[in-house]
Amino acid sequence: MAKKEIVGTINLVIPGASATPAPPVGPALGAKGVNIAAFVKQFNDATAKLKGEIIPVVITVYKDKTFSFILKQPPVSAQIRKAAGIEKGSGTPNPTANAGQITKAQVTEIAKKKGPEMTAASLEAAMKSVAGTARSMGVKVVG
Repeated sequence: MAKKEIVGTINLVIPGASATPAPPVGPALGAKGVNIAAFVKQFNDATAKLKGEIIPVVITVYKDKTFSFILKQPPVSAQIRKAAGIEKGSGTPNPTANAGQITKAQVTEIAKKKGPEMTAASLEAAMKSVAGTARSMGVKVVG
């Protein structure tokens, strides 16, 4: 099979199973000549079990106007908010008030899920990064 010529990549963040032709999806794909309805259907089918989660997606567009996409793990901050059961983190830098708390086991789980996409050299380094993100959000790591 001949290698297809890539004309561009598009990085989007879309709620799982909730892609629509409205912005940001439609304009981004339309500018590259991609069939928007086909992408929306494929994305929603692929993320049906992730409904409501924020999903980063990298879309590769080829010269013949076809596309492929790669789904990434939700951002660490979104996973921390979900694990802590909070809507948002602290609104102040160096938060003094707790926005919530998560356990070290939850930190480990998030680091294992997100690890391959992170620049961390080991699981321990990924865990430190996740714990640092939690701390900056005002979420306390317990246990």
